Amino acid sequence: MTEPLLYHSTRGASYAATLSQAIAAGLAPDGGLYVPEAMPQLDPSAFDPHGTLAETAATLLAPFFAGDALSSELPAICAEALTFETPLRRLPHTDANVLELFHGPTAAFKDVGARFLAACLHRLPRNHAQPLTILVATSGDTGAAVAAAFHRQPGVRVVILYPDGLVSPRQAHQLGCFDDNVQALRVQGRFDDCQRMVKAALNDTALQARIPLSSANSISLGRLLPQMSYYAHAALSWWREHGTPLNVIVPTGNLGNALACLWVREIGLPIGQLRLACNANTTLPDFFAGNDYTPREAIATLANAMDVGAPSNFERLRWTYPHSHELREQLQATSVDDASIRHTIAHHAREDGGSEGEVFCPHTATAMHVLDRLREAGDTSPWTIVATAHPAKFESVVEPLIGKPVAVPAALASMLLRPASAEPLEANDHALREWLLQRVEEAMPVP
Repeated sequence: MTEPLLYHSTRGASYAATLSQAIAAGLAPDGGLYVPEAMPQLDPSAFDPHGTLAETAATLLAPFFAGDALSSELPAICAEALTFETPLRRLPHTDANVLELFHGPTAAFKDVGARFLAACLHRLPRNHAQPLTILVATSGDTGAAVAAAFHRQPGVRVVILYPDGLVSPRQAHQLGCFDDNVQALRVQGRFDDCQRMVKAALNDTALQARIPLSSANSISLGRLLPQMSYYAHAALSWWREHGTPLNVIVPTGNLGNALACLWVREIGLPIGQLRLACNANTTLPDFFAGNDYTPREAIATLANAMDVGAPSNFERLRWTYPHSHELREQLQATSVDDASIRHTIAHHAREDGGSEGEVFCPHTATAMHVLDRLREAGDTSPWTIVATAHPAKFESVVEPLIGKPVAVPAALASMLLRPASAEPLEANDHALREWLLQRVEEAMPVP
């Protein structure tokens, strides 16, 4: 029998969990995030050069699932979750590519992790007489992806918390359009408030005894691990064709997507340089510039899904590289303000030299801005920017800048035709606790 890979808290507690236990719980008992007791190592030769994204994911994640109850189900989980492509496409720039992660049901990269987590939880044993409530804090895209992944799944309820007025109109509509076993709460605060409230509920043992809870944020390994798959798939494809590692610029807020890319490099696959593109929330850029890590209140920006002042996955980043000087050697972070986001979107949407213009969402535009600055500084290395969401989700920002409508993907268009609603909620931990006790215990439907 394969020796199981166990998972520990970033905060160093002695408690060890299996992967299934870690996925089901979301947070470790001490409030930390689960990390593997040792990082697996893989060689590029382990992967089928003609494999699909799902097949790459199954090979990549097999060591993380070693000895776990879900191990034998991993290929089926990957096949069920990863039914869409994440293409690596050439940009009309010298040695530049874009990794498009927005071809899933809700037009954002969060579909990958949410669908994988749903497929895992569906296979884990649980008491169907006592439904599992999935709590998710969202700054824009995560909530819709989780709602779509768990919609009408038996024995599961989803509660979404999002900052009222700080997501795009189409994002807000997506969050509130599912009904059935999904409830959206518009919190009178910021994303960091939503995230804090979810963590407090998950750590409330008395509440957990009455209402089984789990998380679907990137604090969950069930979302973080599958996000490694598209980086591995793209990096292996690039490496086979060019014989060099893939250099990546990742838009980031809560650090889950960037951490997934970093972990792909850590396990031995050909990821080269990694740069973080942040919006005007400068917690990460300030740290990587040499300052102390100082979480702060988030400010609202055009790239709203990255409006995070206290990135949860910084704990995992610190676990990966315990010493600040080592961490700063591995990563660089750049802050991109709203004026630069607007300029980048407008500039690249124009037809240039006979090439069709590129239309970016505000988040992807932060990565494109970083690449533009690298080119201006004389950097000629091949780079890949990560496109995290479809620009049609941000039409109120993008369309005035490019002077034309953005075509809406069919799945998103279908969601926008549904009625949508969300309940207001105060931005404090007690308010969520009381709402859960009143609504989830008494009223929320379960399929």
